Amino acid sequence: MAHTHKDRRRPTARRRQRPTARRRLRSETPSTVAVLAVPRDFAAMRRYTSFDFDDHATYLEQVEGLLRALTAQGTYTSVALFDPVGFEEYCTELHLDPDTPASRTRYTAEIAAAGTKVPYEGQPLSRLLPRLVDDTEQHATWEYASALLQSGDCASCGEDIGRAAFARASKILRRLLEAVGTGTHHLVCSVPAEGQTPLIAVLPADCAEDGTLHMGEAAALVFCTVLAAGIATNRPGGVVMRSTTPGRPVTVRGWKLKDGGLRPLTEAEVFSAYCTDAETGEPVPPEHGVAYREGIRLDLD
Repeated sequence: MAHTHKDRRRPTARRRQRPTARRRLRSETPSTVAVLAVPRDFAAMRRYTSFDFDDHATYLEQVEGLLRALTAQGTYTSVALFDPVGFEEYCTELHLDPDTPASRTRYTAEIAAAGTKVPYEGQPLSRLLPRLVDDTEQHATWEYASALLQSGDCASCGEDIGRAAFARASKILRRLLEAVGTGTHHLVCSVPAEGQTPLIAVLPADCAEDGTLHMGEAAALVFCTVLAAGIATNRPGGVVMRSTTPGRPVTVRGWKLKDGGLRPLTEAEVFSAYCTDAETGEPVPPEHGVAYREGIRLDLD
């Protein structure tokens, strides 16, 4: 009887241990939550009957609650964008019914989770989502610019041309920051893209008085890749820089991409570019306290 009683207790102990073990495993399994960040994407998903949310704000509240719950369980969680167009294409390619939770789950696991993600660390979605959108757009810009460097659109295309263009773009960036010196700088590189909006790369950089330079590695990579694409394809792009230095007015300078380098814009050209509405062509008032200066000539030899 003692032997029988002992055997009866063992399965009970194991059954008590199993949920605990599963919870431990669950906490060690990372999770990705794909979110419809903007109202337009949310509206696109409402055509599916299995998507039972009616209000974007309520949907985001529920997503934030889910993120908090996963974090409370000890689960490492990241957030990605859910792209309704990409989801539809994915379902068409794999012959899946898009109007099912299972298809949305599979898309998130295979596609959204493989893209740009931002870790959830308890920050509100109002702060996380703008960063996620920016990071996703920058990654898409980098991918398209990289494709240009490897495609037939590249003048005298070839791998060596692409490498040379990227090396030159990196040198141009270094010379730009050396030329403007100490301050906080906001650089924007724009290169036309056929059939779509221009490629735009944004790079914040800080130059200390001792010459130390601080800038994001990923943002610098995107900036140089876009600039390299403009150099290699000989497209009429440009760079503008907004600089802030203590004790001085905010200064704006500009350069035009030409012949594999940057030609400085005159003060009048910089003023015209900043004080003209890009859509209507109508003049707009200059910003108070902003000085418009000609671009600095760069020595690239």
